[in-house]
Amino acid sequence: MTTDPHGLLTAYTTDELLRRRSVKWREFPPDVLPMRIAEMDTPLAEPVAAALTAAVERGDTGYVLPGRLPEAYAGFADRHYGWQPDAGAIRLVPDVMSGIVEILQIVSEPGDGVVVNTPGHPPASYWIDRAGRRVIPSPLASGPDGHRLDLDRLEHDFASGARAYVLCNPHNPTGLVFTREELTAVAALAERYDVRVVTDEILAPLTYPGARHVPFPSLDNPAAARSVAVVSASKAFNIAGLKAALVVPGPAAYADVAAVPQEVSEVAGLMGVLAAEAAFAHGDAWLGNLLAALDGNRRLLAAQLADQLPGVGYHLPRAGYTAWLDCRALGLGDDPAQVFLRRGRVGVGSGPRFGAEGRGFVRFNFATSPDRVAEAVSRMVTARDHADAGVDERRD
Repeated sequence: MTTDPHGLLTAYTTDELLRRRSVKWREFPPDVLPMRIAEMDTPLAEPVAAALTAAVERGDTGYVLPGRLPEAYAGFADRHYGWQPDAGAIRLVPDVMSGIVEILQIVSEPGDGVVVNTPGHPPASYWIDRAGRRVIPSPLASGPDGHRLDLDRLEHDFASGARAYVLCNPHNPTGLVFTREELTAVAALAERYDVRVVTDEILAPLTYPGARHVPFPSLDNPAAARSVAVVSASKAFNIAGLKAALVVPGPAAYADVAAVPQEVSEVAGLMGVLAAEAAFAHGDAWLGNLLAALDGNRRLLAAQLADQLPGVGYHLPRAGYTAWLDCRALGLGDDPAQVFLRRGRVGVGSGPRFGAEGRGFVRFNFATSPDRVAEAVSRMVTARDHADAGVDERRD
């Protein structure tokens, strides 16, 4: 299977990956093929590795300053999105969720309603609740063509007394990339109902050809001008453990971002800043090669499922490296991930963790070698066949 000509997803054997210390390859026993956690089985981008190696060689592992990271991101946004945010207004935070929580604490009050789309990334609801805000689930519309933004439902939820909207774009777990027209409609609703928009744009660098990411604060609308995007190099360059993200204000939200306490910025990691700065400034070629390899894998997964598990619903994600698989036709219950783990020894993401709309679904990480993608599907088939044969779960 040749879908990775640059070797980014085939650089490591499974035995080598099992020596990693991060969650993906450590949360399950060694006989389980892990496709759950959103980490990639890649080497570091060369500019990132060089920046980190140089820091270690000079013993540069102390406390953090933002350095040139805001400028590096502003340059990246200009090249990739045609957006020129003001680097001087950008604030460093440890990660995207902490940035979202800090902004919510500034633009809303305890007990205020915060809208999130479902199915949705589980930490979002958890941290919104921990911040003392009330989560208002707003389900995406679904149909034979996959999921889409339900603007009628969103208006209903805005009108219910919401104060803020955490918009994940590109969307996790479905891989949707919302169009300029959709985002403009969201901005109009936010303006009408006085809802502050905070966007999680962590997957934006991983947008595939044929789709285009539009940063929400770049829209020409008063609600967009008051919005804040939270961004990071962590997913696209596989550096989540190094801890660095940025909150990027629209032109009318500078004061809100400036109000993020300096102490929050100081919790970010210096290695994260150095890695992200190198990624945004010098990582375009590596990122292009990665996207080509991931594109091959998302299409390989479609072919494997069509051939071996045609009952599974799958729409190619337009961004990211996780697939949102509808397994309801397999008859494996609300949480097929448990069956796939017990009977097939493959670890995938539990759909119900993403909200009620995730019942019968799993999230599948295809950022690994093509052979492992195919092996994972084969193990899912084994799990399905055991279920059809009535294998006693208690013996698995």
